[in-house]
Amino acid sequence: MSKRLSRRKLLAGAAIPVAAVPLAKFARAGESDAAASPSTHIGHHHARVGHAAMIGSSVPAPGGPNELDHLLEPPASLPPTPGRLREYEVAAIDRRIEVAQGVFFEAWTYNGSVPGPVIRATEDDLLRVNFVNHGSHPHTIHFHGIHPAAMDGVFEVVAPGDSFTYEFPAKPAGMQLYHCHATPLKKHIHKGLYGAFIIDPKKPRPPAQEVVMVMNGFDTDGDGENNFYTVNGKAFYYARYPIPVRRSQTVRIYLANLTEFDLMNSFHLHGEFFRYYPTGTGDQFEYTDTVVQTQGQRGIIEIDFTHTGLFMFHAHQSEFAELGWMGFFDVRD
Repeated sequence: MSKRLSRRKLLAGAAIPVAAVPLAKFARAGESDAAASPSTHIGHHHARVGHAAMIGSSVPAPGGPNELDHLLEPPASLPPTPGRLREYEVAAIDRRIEVAQGVFFEAWTYNGSVPGPVIRATEDDLLRVNFVNHGSHPHTIHFHGIHPAAMDGVFEVVAPGDSFTYEFPAKPAGMQLYHCHATPLKKHIHKGLYGAFIIDPKKPRPPAQEVVMVMNGFDTDGDGENNFYTVNGKAFYYARYPIPVRRSQTVRIYLANLTEFDLMNSFHLHGEFFRYYPTGTGDQFEYTDTVVQTQGQRGIIEIDFTHTGLFMFHAHQSEFAELGWMGFFDVRD
């Protein structure tokens, strides 16, 4: 891109057409009540405009339907089995990715996506992650959780072309995460080397529709401030493609924050309260509609929707929502 995209310019809606489209819609929403007609539906070829919200096929989000399903939908949980091995193949790959419509970012990725693949095991499974570095810089994988020092991903730096195998019993149960721990650390995380790591308890959690949301940001002009914010790597994606859920079934969200350059990120749900289990390691929860996480914090959200319809979720830093971190649940019977 030829222009440097300061966050201030993006919020003014004057930096580039991609950012100007959603931000201009937000601005127009305040000019006339007619702009937020409740008769507009997802299937129409124009976006709904309301309280800093767009929805449907005209939302300027990159990617097609189901493109992020491999990040949104975790692998299936498995009941405990003594001696079971859970094995994953993970590669560091330099890749140019589209983070907002027409806006590309030179990422460092695990398996080609930001965030990386969802890794899942049951407590006390033997986890084996075969890591190969196809990138242009030294990388590691540091897992949050309990493991031997030799598996910590700090000293076992993997040079380009080399490989390393991480192997340890998965524990404790909860929502964990992983990321590169090579220096400079903030660059390796910001460039995209992170992902969700779920460890299921030996006593299975109640049935639910499960989704993973990794909050992140992208500095597309190199000034140390994020220009776009997302969950699972694409700005406005879940506004263009709302997540269908059932009112009769608990929705369980594995939520983590890997946003660099900002002190915190947040998740707010419209029209409903939920149970929030910090780190997901115990039974204690907060009953709320908003949670705040600093980088590296994570937890489990459980929602039992009371009503059907379209319910917005977004960062409760308004700036983050206007720069891509917003979406909808489509709650159906």
